Amino acid sequence: MLDPALYGTESPAVILTYAWDRLLIDPVPGPRGLANFTGLHQLTPSVHAVPADAKPVAPAGSTLPRLAAELPHTFALIDPHHGAQGITRQLQELIEHLQPESINLLDVGGDILAQGDEPTLRSPLGDALTLAACCQLDAPVRLLVVGPGLDGELPAEALRDRMGPTMLTLTAEHTEPVSSVLEWHPSEATAMLAATARGVRGLCEIRDAGLPVPLTDEGPTVHEADLDDALTRNQLARAILNTETLDQAEQHSREICGYSEIDYERNKATWLGTQPEQSLDRENVLHQLDQFEAQARSRGITHTTFRRLTEALGYNGTQRQDLRQLLLNNCPEQYQAPLWRIPTEASNPS
Repeated sequence: MLDPALYGTESPAVILTYAWDRLLIDPVPGPRGLANFTGLHQLTPSVHAVPADAKPVAPAGSTLPRLAAELPHTFALIDPHHGAQGITRQLQELIEHLQPESINLLDVGGDILAQGDEPTLRSPLGDALTLAACCQLDAPVRLLVVGPGLDGELPAEALRDRMGPTMLTLTAEHTEPVSSVLEWHPSEATAMLAATARGVRGLCEIRDAGLPVPLTDEGPTVHEADLDDALTRNQLARAILNTETLDQAEQHSREICGYSEIDYERNKATWLGTQPEQSLDRENVLHQLDQFEAQARSRGITHTTFRRLTEALGYNGTQRQDLRQLLLNNCPEQYQAPLWRIPTEASNPS
């Protein structure tokens, strides 16, 4: 979404990204590495692209091959299993190979600007690894934050003095190149970013924990932040600069932040493995939906994501798209793409 907005469409970016889909897509905790895919295309000794015909090795799952099929960009795989040093090596090889005009480190939400001890922080490890890696490059890297607060971790007001003024505000037109992707991709932060760019405002409930995220005029804004300041502030990123394994980085996260988000995924995956699969019975689903929406209204919630609905109603990742289709078929007026609108009491008295 941001690449054509900043640079046009003539030369789509190479996007170096994690294969770290949450458990609704990938039942295996943590990020995937090179060994978890077949059909990768080697770009440099340590960097491989994920083409449309690549496949994750079962039981792992990944959205990257489908993204590669639907978008013009090249998706290359960040492999964090060799720590920050390994990611730095990947970046250096890519820079030598591509000779890019610019290098942007992009974070949706702004938790990359965290200190590491904030009580609302949920997933600092991936951000800290990429920040640590980028700060060890000789080439200049621009740190961009889009959608302050939209990841449900650091509130937008806490980020205002940590980043520069608005350099771009995304609009509905900017979301058009990814409209088809937003119909199936599970990213909640990207869904809210697109929704706010399209003018949606309110309070959106996300994740399994039901975190409330304000949808405001700040939602579709893009800011530049100082890379060195971010490293100075981010305790975890500084601690993992020299790590050579993901296990080392995880241990630093436990010591500094009090937890590892991969431990959380491990525990959740174990729990999910004990849950029976519910039948997607239409009447039962709509009854569950009415109950959920009544409770959400009482919390002041105006919108939610399909990931939140799937988990709140007790369904699993393999049922997510079928559940989504059932809801769209029965309540199409509540789809405020790509979010689900919670009706007011007046509009849905039942």
